[in-house]
Amino acid sequence: MASRTAGAPVRRLTVLYDAECPLCAFLRDWLTRQPQLVPLEPVPAGSAQARRRFPGLDHGATLDEITVVGDAGQVYRGAAAWIVTLWALREHRPLAHRLSTPSGARLARGAVLAAARWRGAQWGGRVYRRADGWSYDPRAGWTYTAPGCDSGACATG
Repeated sequence: MASRTAGAPVRRLTVLYDAECPLCAFLRDWLTRQPQLVPLEPVPAGSAQARRRFPGLDHGATLDEITVVGDAGQVYRGAAAWIVTLWALREHRPLAHRLSTPSGARLARGAVLAAARWRGAQWGGRVYRRADGWSYDPRAGWTYTAPGCDSGACATG
């Protein structure tokens, strides 16, 4: 997991998730129903809200895998993001501690890869396009085309 400033407790975590992914939306809903020791705030990845709050993030990458941002600027991605999210939940903090060990981290990474594989299977190997300009090609990953751009030539106006 990412380190944080000594003496600065985490008071809130923002969970960036793909709002157009059924698995991600299911997990967002599940997270919000869990008793939380540290408040979790779900925010759609790549959204205007996410861009405004976290201008320094690679928002394409936040659509590719779960990203969690701490209130002191800590950024967790992939398996570390899942671990810190579980750490915020009352009933799952002991599991988060077990997953934060070297052997547990391998298990957590396997779960993240399984979720990514499931998401890819849902798209059937096709390019997945979002209305906000982001698209996912299983061979090339996430790309962004600004609204008004067609075949790489942007409209001027």
